[in-house]
Amino acid sequence: MPYKRNSDKSNIQSIFDDLGGTCSTKHATLRKLALENNQQDVKLILGIFKMDAKYTSKIKNTLQKYNLNYIPEAHNYLKIDDEYYDFTNPNSNYTQFKHKLLIEKEIEYSEIAEVKVIFHKYFLEKWIVDENIPFNLDEIWNIREQCIKDLQQWDKIEIQNTSPVCFANRTDLRED
Repeated sequence: MPYKRNSDKSNIQSIFDDLGGTCSTKHATLRKLALENNQQDVKLILGIFKMDAKYTSKIKNTLQKYNLNYIPEAHNYLKIDDEYYDFTNPNSNYTQFKHKLLIEKEIEYSEIAEVKVIFHKYFLEKWIVDENIPFNLDEIWNIREQCIKDLQQWDKIEIQNTSPVCFANRTDLRED
């Protein structure tokens, strides 16, 4: 399922309607499904990590333009017992950012919209002051938004129904 912003982040089913999703909507959906199946050990985690050009070269130009080494980004992933899982993209892996983590906390699937944003903005305000960043919160948020667009721009993948099972079930191709 491709990485893309959802039309309604508060609607868990939006990943199916939009044929894609973000780390938030994908992992919130998995957490909700786990709860519905009595799997209490599947935890939804909100982590803030140093998103830099080493993490993804797609944001290199934006970071350079604003003379930033990194920008703190909020990311959702799952924790099951002592193992971490990231299903954002097919090649996503917790090891890609675990050494860049600045803070993490457990949240619920219903908190990915409002609570996540409030927590992230609070963290950014503190980071701006602590690190003497020459931008205000609105400016940093806009730079962050550009980084997210950079990530999305190159991930546009058309979803095709090409699995053998789906292909075999097409009525126009079946020989029954």
